[in-house]
Amino acid sequence: MKKIQIKRKIPATMATQHPDNASAPFWKGKGDPFISTIEEVEESFRAYRDYMCDEYMWDWEGKHVDEAVVDKLFTTYYTFFKKRQLGREIFLTFRLPNIWLEKGYRIARAFMAILTSEDFSHSLKVASPPVFEVILPMTDKAEKLIYLQKTFSQLARFKCRAFGERKKAFNYLRVIPLIEGIEELTSSGKILHDYVRLHKKEYKSPPEYLRPFIARSDPALNAGMVSAIIAAKIALSEFYKFSKEAKVPVFPIIGVGSLPFRGGLSPNTVKGFLDEYAGIRTVTIQSAFRYDYPYDEARKAVRYLNKMLKGGKPLIFSASDVKKGKGLISIFSKYYCQTIEEIANTVNELSEFIPKRRERMLHVGLFGYARGVGKKKLPRAITFTAVLYSLGIPPELIGTGRGIRDAIKKGADRELMLFYKNFIPDMLMAGNYLNKENLHFLAKTDKAWNEILEDVKLLEDFIGKELGPTDTRHFIHRNITSNIFFMWRDKRDPREQIVEAGLIRQSLG
Repeated sequence: MKKIQIKRKIPATMATQHPDNASAPFWKGKGDPFISTIEEVEESFRAYRDYMCDEYMWDWEGKHVDEAVVDKLFTTYYTFFKKRQLGREIFLTFRLPNIWLEKGYRIARAFMAILTSEDFSHSLKVASPPVFEVILPMTDKAEKLIYLQKTFSQLARFKCRAFGERKKAFNYLRVIPLIEGIEELTSSGKILHDYVRLHKKEYKSPPEYLRPFIARSDPALNAGMVSAIIAAKIALSEFYKFSKEAKVPVFPIIGVGSLPFRGGLSPNTVKGFLDEYAGIRTVTIQSAFRYDYPYDEARKAVRYLNKMLKGGKPLIFSASDVKKGKGLISIFSKYYCQTIEEIANTVNELSEFIPKRRERMLHVGLFGYARGVGKKKLPRAITFTAVLYSLGIPPELIGTGRGIRDAIKKGADRELMLFYKNFIPDMLMAGNYLNKENLHFLAKTDKAWNEILEDVKLLEDFIGKELGPTDTRHFIHRNITSNIFFMWRDKRDPREQIVEAGLIRQSLG
């Protein structure tokens, strides 16, 4: 396919507001890890200037938000944004609420914030519009993307009429589909093809490009880490196949945290990550990446990503490969979901002790709608991951040993390594934080924990190494998780110890 030139810079690194940091940001003098809505304006500026991130996600989904973000950035840091212009060299991208899952009144406020920020930037004679692209979470149908675009256009035209504006109106909003379900990821090519068809019908031409967004945390929460990675790889392949067929350039995004369960991108894992996810063009730089590692290391890693993400060629899977990948997802998710449903009460009980890092609202999550997990609800992925790591039971291991056993029986272990190159390094990394003593104690109270013991044994047999601490830091973490376990059993508050353990592993969850 001939390379099509587009008119804008594609960001490589997208800083986000994910509350996975154990440490406080270096720029907060009082050392409080909690970041308020008011402080997020400064945080976005710091992401651009100090960390050299190309893009910042301004999150309207499930959290409180400062609607005047662009006004405040321009008025407080005018000299910086005059030089590095928002919407041209660096980018602010709104993640919208999904109006099909939560009430739609906040989306009108987001749209008006986008329109009025364009007025302000125009008056300052800087790049305009400063915000022109939004993310739709939990995208499952192309019609929803078009609906948002049409609604924005209608509002833009109404604004012009109502206020008597004469200049040419900004009325076309680009939409990024954030695809979060396992089934939606593995059939994502259809969503993109449907979108192009509808876009041509509405706008008489295809979109100039697409930035499809692969979720990693929620699929792992719903179906286990191995299933999430296979689904992500299939989606990446589907995006590039779509691009070749539709002749629309794609620049895939992936949402990843620092711990393997949530994506495995930290300043220490950049090269392995790039090898695993070749073809990705934008990665999220979440709070733990920025704040739980030394500033110089984090900044250096961001600069490296900015340089290297322009390259990698993705693996393109055949229909036969995709079928095998879906078979592996079925194997691994079965055992993961079975165990998670049984330990959900413990996870929910301990989730109350995980410290808050942002001003969250009640979240509408995916877990209750996932197949094969019954009616159990779980906390958000970061809190879920933090709970299990705080017990010394990394969620990466859950269901994975039994999944490997079944994959070997079916002769599919080689296919697993095709889809998941870093399987063994990731299992060893997660296994460093395993507290076998805690797991044995829990296994005496509920058979579900015995299933995880079985996973550990099967993984150790497959890898040929024992899982557990290997250096001083890991042993200290193990000791702290023992304290957390006994304090929880004794009905004492383990919050301080939970944060201490998070500081050691350099991510809360």
